[in-house]
Parts: sequence; structure tokens; C-alpha cells
Amino acid sequence: MNYGLAMIAWTCIGRFMLSAFVAEGSRNYIWRAFVAISAPAIACARAISPSAIPFGFLPVVAAFWLFMLRVVLFIVLFHAGLVPRISGAA
Repeated sequence: MNYGLAMIAWTCIGRFMLSAFVAEGSRNYIWRAFVAISAPAIACARAISPSAIPFGFLPVVAAFWLFMLRVVLFIVLFHAGLVPRISGAA
């Protein structure tokens, strides 16, 4: 789950950075992959974010929320004892 959240978050960052070079409706296969992977996260970010945020910055907002979700996931797993421990030299 953590890996999936990280992948989507970094895809949102990549989509934001790539949007400076590629038009929104481009047929480039890399752009279409970034859009397809990040679209659900951006739709969720649009639903919970103020409407004053321009659409071009929504990938950054979505990445922020995904990174915060990863922090919460880590805290929950840590308290459940499911995080690997670093063992000292025996």
C-alpha cells in the first residue's frame, strides 16, 4: 500500500513538472500514462481542496495529501507493531 501511494504521489509531481513542456491534450504516451495514473488522486484533491486553487497546481496538492496519507499509514503501522525494526549488532 505504501509503495502504491508513493508511486501515485510521485506521478502527480511528474505530471506537474511535465505540464511545463507538454500541452494538456497531448497524445504523447508518457503524458497519457501520467494523466491516467494521477487522475483519480487529482479528482480527490479537487473534491477536498478550495476552488481557488488553479487546476494546474492540483497535482502538487494531490501529492501533498498522498504524502500526508503515507505519514498517517506509517504511524498506524508503527503503533500496530508492523514496522520493521533496526536490530543492533549482536
